[in-house]
Amino acid sequence: MPRIVMDANEAVARVAFKTNEVIAIYPITPSPLMGEYSDEYAAKGDTNIFGTVPDVMEMQSEGGASGAVHGALQAGSLTTTFTASQGLLLMIPNMHKIAGELTPTIFHVAARSLAAQALPIFGDHSDMMQCRPTGFVMLASCDAQEAHDFALIAQAASLHSRIPILHFFDGFRTSHELVGVETLDDAVMKVMITPEMAAAHKARALDPEKPVLRGTSQNPDVYFQGRESVNAYYDAFAGILHSRLTVPECNRRSFTVWAATGPSGRSRTCTSPLCPTRSVPGRTCCPSTNSTSPTRSSRMSRRSWRLSKATACPGCGETPLTSNSPPSSSATG
Repeated sequence: MPRIVMDANEAVARVAFKTNEVIAIYPITPSPLMGEYSDEYAAKGDTNIFGTVPDVMEMQSEGGASGAVHGALQAGSLTTTFTASQGLLLMIPNMHKIAGELTPTIFHVAARSLAAQALPIFGDHSDMMQCRPTGFVMLASCDAQEAHDFALIAQAASLHSRIPILHFFDGFRTSHELVGVETLDDAVMKVMITPEMAAAHKARALDPEKPVLRGTSQNPDVYFQGRESVNAYYDAFAGILHSRLTVPECNRRSFTVWAATGPSGRSRTCTSPLCPTRSVPGRTCCPSTNSTSPTRSSRMSRRSWRLSKATACPGCGETPLTSNSPPSSSATG
């Protein structure tokens, strides 16, 4: 696996091109390079891991790109796209359909601020947050190497689970910062994306010889039964993702679904974002752990203590510190 200097856009494009058959694109800063690299590979006649040259199509808008993705997926093609910011918002209607039909795909996003009172090109996750109700799982990369690995991991997890994934990374620095990346070769990708996984996706394609009914109108009683029926797929996703987080031959770059930080010796840990004990620095949801090691400034410690005072966590039932004074900024664990 050679180490090559590249940015996250190129790192993602290399994997996306190799693991898909159709790539529908429309450029929007800071994501156009992913589409440009894919178009360049196709023009040179490079093949994917299935031995074919992917079809790279530039549409007339991001809405058109997502529509093309939806149509190609229904036809049984492994399909992806790249976008950012307002472009991602134009894809949301099709994203609801793709997720609702349990169709595996990856949308690679260079996350960028949404235009509000003005158009900014700096990175934040405001575009991603608009997609939380779509049914897409979100997987974030923190650097080009992780973006390269996660592009493959996401593809494998999506095909296995039938849950579509938004794979995103910072669209200001990570998308354009040149760093050394240990690239994955075709042999590794073939281990992660097996012919059986691709065949299972193609078996669900619309086929006039095997007609099925999709895209109907339903009354509320049937509609909500359908919405509930997908819960089993989402419940299984964390386990599926965990099983795919080790890239073959790259054990030093293994990942985990959960990573604990803070004092050791916990008997249990609450991951609820509503847990007040998590907002007090150094305090965990563990009765046996009472460390008050500061992890933020004293002013932030006092603010967090005041905001969380006298509130119990709905997840674990733990309450924050009951002392009449906030944690000392000089305490040590």
